[in-house]
Amino acid sequence: MEDPSLANLGLAPFLIGDVTVTPSALRLSGPKGTCQVEPKVMTLLVVMARRPGELWLRSDLIDNVWPGDLGSDQSLSRAASHLRKALIAPHGMSDAIATVPKLGYRLDAKIATQPGQTRVAVLPFRSLSKDGDQEYFADGLVDELIARLVQVPELMVAGRTSSFQFRNSELILPDIAARLRVDHLIEGSVQHQDEHVRIDICLIDGKTGFETWSYRFAGKVGDMFVSRDEVAAAVTAGLSETLNVAQPALKPRPMTDNRLAYGLYLQGRALTNRAFGEGLLAKAIDLLEQALALDRLGETEIMAQCARRAIALDPSQGHARSMLALQRWTQNDAVGALDLAYEAYRLEPENPDVIIRLGSFLLYCGRTQEALPLIEAAIDRDPVHGRNYAMLCVAHLNLGHAEESIAAGQRMVDLGFPSMLLAAATATAGERELAVQQYWQTRLLMNTVIFPPVGSAPLDADGLDAYWLMAAKGVCSGQEEDRNVYCQLLEMLHVTLHDPFDPSIVMPAVWMGNAPMVFKTLGKQITPANMISLMLIWADVDPIRSVWQHPDFMHFATHIGLVAAWDKYGWPDLLPRPKEGREPSETRGQGDRAEPARRREPQVALGAIRGEPGPQWP
Repeated sequence: MEDPSLANLGLAPFLIGDVTVTPSALRLSGPKGTCQVEPKVMTLLVVMARRPGELWLRSDLIDNVWPGDLGSDQSLSRAASHLRKALIAPHGMSDAIATVPKLGYRLDAKIATQPGQTRVAVLPFRSLSKDGDQEYFADGLVDELIARLVQVPELMVAGRTSSFQFRNSELILPDIAARLRVDHLIEGSVQHQDEHVRIDICLIDGKTGFETWSYRFAGKVGDMFVSRDEVAAAVTAGLSETLNVAQPALKPRPMTDNRLAYGLYLQGRALTNRAFGEGLLAKAIDLLEQALALDRLGETEIMAQCARRAIALDPSQGHARSMLALQRWTQNDAVGALDLAYEAYRLEPENPDVIIRLGSFLLYCGRTQEALPLIEAAIDRDPVHGRNYAMLCVAHLNLGHAEESIAAGQRMVDLGFPSMLLAAATATAGERELAVQQYWQTRLLMNTVIFPPVGSAPLDADGLDAYWLMAAKGVCSGQEEDRNVYCQLLEMLHVTLHDPFDPSIVMPAVWMGNAPMVFKTLGKQITPANMISLMLIWADVDPIRSVWQHPDFMHFATHIGLVAAWDKYGWPDLLPRPKEGREPSETRGQGDRAEPARRREPQVALGAIRGEPGPQWP
């Protein structure tokens, strides 16, 4: 009988004998050393660990490790061989993986769950300065502290975005801890007057709201700037001792020595993190540019250059790699993007921004079943971030889970995000009129949360209402006339907008199944703004499925690098790997067993891979 405590191992660490298995980091570690394994090898181990000592049939393992991906006996044998080698060296577990000839494999080892991590959240520090304009300095201290705490393996630190949702909150501390799903809260205050600064930090029990530890720094601002790393280290050491967790040797973050540049950087970033109001963005850019002029650490203005610099300063930087991966998508290098995202995840498996980035990339590739656990893990660590629920909404929609998709979409809207994804999920559930109203609500966020396309002037109130009603009906009403009208408008916008690849064109094109528009936008230029549209393609519902079932889809997928990524990391849930020597059209209608809906094939697949003529992509 399956042990219920092991049924949901998922990404949680567990023990095989004295070897710690950390699925999120693809790592096996024990007294004799540490080794890394491939994702599928780790998946095989996690699956077998659910029923240790029991026979797993080869067919069951293939279905669990390669869902919808046409795994083979050969791929299973290879993964089992690699797993056996990983357990033998350096761990000496030569008999852990037993082969049952012609049947399957058995995990002959004792499995135990590992004690869970202590969950903490660092709340935004209060600024007690008289001028009230030093909040950015307090935020900088929080970032320094978070950067330290996330390096402690036994701590799980809530994401900054979620924690900062509770700035100036009127909720009592136990309620905040409950919403952040943490055991302890860290709060503090900064009092800054002239050249003097006082910092108070305390640890709060999440259940009782009582203070269990405190720390104070008092001195001059110059002393604080020089010793800020020592302050963060002292706080981390005190917290670790109080929480009874082991503190490893921590790496300080490389920081500028230019005090003025550091202050300008913190001010500029604080402004960009707010909802942009009139004048805020320009002021933020001005402050950041002043910081760049004063300090060589920030001299590059391109995100990829900044990411490479961060990696050069700290090779263990996972988040920088995940940001660099975004650039790879804009270069039609999906393989490079996934390589970087997996490496980032290996380096920072507890960072919710790194986790959600890998999950989103898998959504782009149509590997929703593999993406879902990552998205859920990111939400677990950063539970008050609307972006994460947007990903969850799309994942459930792509898997055909209408109720779960609507629930995630509603949570996303409650957190201040636009309602278009919620509307798409509602329309899929057949509630067309409600979906139109939800989509139309997006207009209320114009010029506050979302902005007009680059180079276009804001519409007046009447124009805004008319445009969004047309868009809502085109996407959600299910009426062909409404769809055609909005598709014609998208054609005009594609020709006239400063950015012809704007997401305001691409996203509705996907939802309306307008494959030609999808191909001539994403097929010509993927941008950081429009790449989210890639994850919307993979729903098996009308009219969205018209995109991935289009005769030219495989040529498009080859051009933007998806086919290469599928060959390396696995094919989409909706598309089986093509069989050599047979066109997809030959595999249907000839007495073969009917495929489930999620395994439908586009009308052209092998032609694109073989280099046969297709659309001429730029």
